[in-house]
Amino acid sequence: MTGAMIYDQLTVGSLIDHAARFHAGTEVVSVETSGEVARSNWGEVSANARRLASALNRLGVAEGARVGTIAWNNRRHLEIYFGVASAGRVTHTINPRLTPEQIAYIANHAGDEVLMFDTTFLPLVAPIRTHLDSVKHLILLGPRDQVSASKIDGLLFYDELLEQGDPDYQWPDIDERSPAAMCYTSGTTGNPKGVQYSHRSIVLHSIAGNQPDGLAVSARDSVMPVVPMFHVNAWGAPYIAAQVGARLVLPGPDLHGDSLARLIDAEGVTLSLGVPTIWMGLLAGLQETGATAATMTRTVVGGAALPPSMIAAFRDKYGVDLIHAWGMTETSPLGTLNQLLQKHEHLSAEEQAKVRMGQGRPPWGVDLRIVDDEGARLPHDGVTQGSLQIRGHWIVERYYGQPDSALTPDGWFDTGDIATIDPDGYMIIRDRAKDIIKSGGEWISTVELENIAIACPGIANAAAIAAYHPKWDERPVVIAVRAEGADITEADLLDFYDGKVAKWQIPDRVVFVDALPSGATGKILKNRLREAYRNVLTETA
Repeated sequence: MTGAMIYDQLTVGSLIDHAARFHAGTEVVSVETSGEVARSNWGEVSANARRLASALNRLGVAEGARVGTIAWNNRRHLEIYFGVASAGRVTHTINPRLTPEQIAYIANHAGDEVLMFDTTFLPLVAPIRTHLDSVKHLILLGPRDQVSASKIDGLLFYDELLEQGDPDYQWPDIDERSPAAMCYTSGTTGNPKGVQYSHRSIVLHSIAGNQPDGLAVSARDSVMPVVPMFHVNAWGAPYIAAQVGARLVLPGPDLHGDSLARLIDAEGVTLSLGVPTIWMGLLAGLQETGATAATMTRTVVGGAALPPSMIAAFRDKYGVDLIHAWGMTETSPLGTLNQLLQKHEHLSAEEQAKVRMGQGRPPWGVDLRIVDDEGARLPHDGVTQGSLQIRGHWIVERYYGQPDSALTPDGWFDTGDIATIDPDGYMIIRDRAKDIIKSGGEWISTVELENIAIACPGIANAAAIAAYHPKWDERPVVIAVRAEGADITEADLLDFYDGKVAKWQIPDRVVFVDALPSGATGKILKNRLREAYRNVLTETA
């Protein structure tokens, strides 16, 4: 007879089961919306996840149903991650920084049957309640609160549901290919698009992403995901932490540098994850508070380009290694992570820092290529630039609710980035194929900004571009042409954006010109505008 191996499904439930069985006493620290620090552990998180699953059963929420969340990084949100997916439902994290209209669109498009949210977001949810067509149950993440109950008819309370739940509830048998979680893109070109992650893709992403040349999280680490849990599942950190039994520190809503600095020292954080804007604030916070971040050895930085000065500042003053990474909602998100090779060990710190400035190389499980406009492969020589494409075990195949494949005819996903790849696989993003503005790790659609500007009385034409900003990396600036005879001012146009986009997406400046440069086909030449106005926010009169 031939030999065989035990086969078991790769599921999210297996991750929390492992944490509960072998790391039950390992602490989970949670900063609540009140600012209070609550302490739990993996055993309690597991029991509460099971209580939640059984409570949703009692509410009649069927397997496969989408459960939306609008919440910070905290203990209850962590319990939802595991309690919803492990019971065969889909955790749908929603970005609260989107407009109310976008949030309602996303919830309706996903068909969310349940929406769970932190108290912070009650003023956001209450006004759009009547526009949430598929939502049957609204659940506040906390104990009963009569003031909140008076704002929404039929409001349920998370803590009460858990009291009625069964801590010994048994997970159902789940096909590893079924969906476990979903996120929507930022809607930079039209409406946001949904990406569903399967149990299998999440587990494989956790395994491959946590190799020694990946995040390298172990049971000895205290991990603090500052990247929100509504951003591509906090880059997979909650799943990885459960898989290895790491101590987890969830920072809650206050992400100011001084608050994070104190939390790192108080809780002995060894690894953190977030966008460059967060770490710029942390540098200032460390200096302001006198915190030393002595326990923190490394931080993973993604979402935007990493300023070179930041690597040196963290390395030389605090002994913290900044690790550059790249990914997208469509890639779960890990596509590359920048760890050095053996041949780089003899290099000086400055030479190593140059290698680390790129977005890094892919782990096992994904592959990268660059192609020209006709789709022909380009050489990986570190110089030739091309359209970056990716494929692998945790890369999107099609968007939620869309019948057509999101892939090229030969099975690759086009990222929309222009990049180079060297012979060792190190990838550097060189430009954005589309003129997306990335501000503090968040994307802003130039098309949307331009459409609003052109709709404003007194504006004949407009183009939105990214201008350099010392804190946010990029901020939107509108270059506009007045209609003949119009006397519209900069303040008038900026006021016109109010209520049409999220406040943080409103442009920082409007610059009026006589005409916009255009090519032979009439397309606006944004490259010329960027050259002319790239530093308009930092120039002094």
